[in-house]
Amino acid sequence: MNDNEPQHSLLIVDDMTSNIQVLANALQDDYRIKVATSGQKAIEIANSDNPPDLVLLDIMMPEIDGYEVCRELKSNPKISGIPVIFVTSLNEVDEEERGLNLGAVDYITKPFHLPIVKARVRNHLSLKLKTDLLEELSHIDGLTHIANRRHFDAFMSKQLRRTQRSAQPTTVIMIDVDFFKPYNDNYGHGLGDDCLVQVARGMRLVIKRPNDLLARYGGEEFAVILPETPLDGGLQVANELHQAISELNLKHEFSDVADHVTISIGVATSVVTDDAQVQALLKRADAALYQAKHNGRNQVVIG
Repeated sequence: MNDNEPQHSLLIVDDMTSNIQVLANALQDDYRIKVATSGQKAIEIANSDNPPDLVLLDIMMPEIDGYEVCRELKSNPKISGIPVIFVTSLNEVDEEERGLNLGAVDYITKPFHLPIVKARVRNHLSLKLKTDLLEELSHIDGLTHIANRRHFDAFMSKQLRRTQRSAQPTTVIMIDVDFFKPYNDNYGHGLGDDCLVQVARGMRLVIKRPNDLLARYGGEEFAVILPETPLDGGLQVANELHQAISELNLKHEFSDVADHVTISIGVATSVVTDDAQVQALLKRADAALYQAKHNGRNQVVIG
């Protein structure tokens, strides 16, 4: 492994410490090793803030067996993507079928050959990296390289779960590029795309907190989610966004409000604890954006 590459972590789960030692000795040069001698401990490690990249899991364990551990891991959306490889002395076909049906990616029977174990771990980690990359790309807007609508919706669902615990307000900002159709019609779609890229880049300089999200909502419309942000804080960010795009000074001779590209903004804040409140918050932000456009554009309106 390249010294500059971060090591992936493996969780080895077996109630026999001798089995753990054999696998750990074989894999520790290439991976960071975590160990668990019980199913419950394995679940705790997987659910921690630093979960493993792959799990090597024995089946025959007291209290919680490997099948139940695998079922627990795969039922949790947060960690269901962690590959599980069963390493077990159970070599019946129906046992292997049961493990794979639970969501395991592979099934290695004891006594195992360490070169084969290492090859399978390497192959499944490589596959996981490619899967993670595809998942990441599916959440990125291809033009502006910020989050897309799918990511926005998923982030909003995650924020709902967070605020159900914290009861802190969430601010949503909806943004529309003013008179973008005449921009496209007169300058061409190539320059129109470039305009959206520059607008996104300008807004990214404002949205700096790691827990905030800027997304392309669709067409020339953008959206921002500000977790744990009251209305005054959200309004400040909205005004900074408005100013940042104005200061780009992108020429727009076909706008009715300025000689450069401007944006209209709607802002709404609420504590959201269920899906209905999420939809109500988005609707208020969208209505505020509509009001900003109705009032003449190039302004911020609170919903």
